[in-house]
Amino acid sequence: MQHFSINEIKEWDRFYRGNFINSLSGFKSASLIGTVNKVGRPNLAIFSNILHLGADPALVGFINRPLDASPHTLCNIQVTGAYTLNHICESFVAAAHQTSAKYAAGEDEFTATGLTAEYRGNCKAPFVAESKVQYSLKLVEVIPIQHNNTFLVIGAVQDVYLRKDIVQPDGFIAIDKAGSITSLGIDGYYTATLTARYDYAKPGKELAKIAT
Repeated sequence: MQHFSINEIKEWDRFYRGNFINSLSGFKSASLIGTVNKVGRPNLAIFSNILHLGADPALVGFINRPLDASPHTLCNIQVTGAYTLNHICESFVAAAHQTSAKYAAGEDEFTATGLTAEYRGNCKAPFVAESKVQYSLKLVEVIPIQHNNTFLVIGAVQDVYLRKDIVQPDGFIAIDKAGSITSLGIDGYYTATLTARYDYAKPGKELAKIAT
């Protein structure tokens, strides 16, 4: 196997180094986060660092980059306390990626990319109509990560909207059947297929597959 020390990595071209390190952690979920500013103007941005933090209470987090690089999403969430997460499908992955462009404050990424803002229930923030898995969140906590000036944003799940046929009898959501994609690095997108599901593992118990 090849070996690279961190001292060697630090000497690489910054774009090469960025691609290398961003890919190192492996495949990640990719979602569009919908928000509105204080006057109700929508904002949409792609994030590939969504974190499951717990099921009861149902908490989901994401990492927001330093504010000078990515201020709009976090600012809107702090003002309104509401936001949505929307899975990305292969059919609109190019439009989703385009939301990573640095649009001016107040510019509507839905309009800029051709995606459709959809408002549901009492949520102030817009969902992405093209997404097959959507859920809204209420802000719980923003934790600054001082080492690199990023932020862990924690939200409580409020309402979930998805296709009925992808929810399995045991509650497992087969998001591959909804066409949700995954990401690698900062610009790679992949479709997903299920390899296997396994029963709850216990010491000394033979591992069994779950029928799918």
